[in-house]
Amino acid sequence: MMDVHFIHPQLLTQQVKVHVIGAGGTGSQMVNNLARLHLALLALGHPSGLHVTLWDDDVVSEANVGRQAFYPCDIGQHKAPTLIHRINIAFGLQWKSEVIRVKATSDLKSHLVIGCVDNRQARAAILAGARESKVNYWLDCGNRLSDSQVILGEVDPTIPQKRKTVRLPHAADLLPELINPKLDEKDDVPSCSLADALEKQSLFINSSVALYACNLLSELFRHGQITYHGGFINLKSGRTSPLQIGEETWKRFGYAPKRRIRPKKK
Repeated sequence: MMDVHFIHPQLLTQQVKVHVIGAGGTGSQMVNNLARLHLALLALGHPSGLHVTLWDDDVVSEANVGRQAFYPCDIGQHKAPTLIHRINIAFGLQWKSEVIRVKATSDLKSHLVIGCVDNRQARAAILAGARESKVNYWLDCGNRLSDSQVILGEVDPTIPQKRKTVRLPHAADLLPELINPKLDEKDDVPSCSLADALEKQSLFINSSVALYACNLLSELFRHGQITYHGGFINLKSGRTSPLQIGEETWKRFGYAPKRRIRPKKK
């Protein structure tokens, strides 16, 4: 029998505040998928759906067109407001953007933070900000050339204690190396063309990651529960492996959930 994680009840009765960090390959695809998820939730009876804030301080370059959700007319414009403005106009929303890089001290107060970043330093900053802001969930989406991981976890340690459940481990719990800045590749040279960018990442890896992640969220919101909280995608081999919820699965990553120690009766 598979273990199950039940959604935090308030996310089914109030507007879900979401922060998406990064508007590049995965993030630009993510916000478009979230707009579709928002409409689906409303159609299924959710009272107010999602409210998204997209964070990114970068501008659109020529190399971004074709692999990211941008067009030639966007070149030179800031990524976050460009995407959010387009979505707001198309769907009549009031989503927001922040032209700033997330730091450990950033205010990320929300129900869900989705990380779409390409380095460990940024991922560590997201986790620190999420902890400080007592975020409910952190959904990490990371990828390399043709493979990726999607991991949904709980950040605020007091939430599962109140719910009398084991905390759903997040990406850094299962894969600590993901937040170790020393392991970041020393490659600060930006891609100058789409062809150059494709040497670093598969054309469809970002859209695959964003689709997998949003489908996970769709399952959680639509059914109120999930039996897996992420997965691993490899477009080169064509394999997808779900991350099942359960201590036996987590042990393979060297992670053991911490349990509350009840005081002994005198």
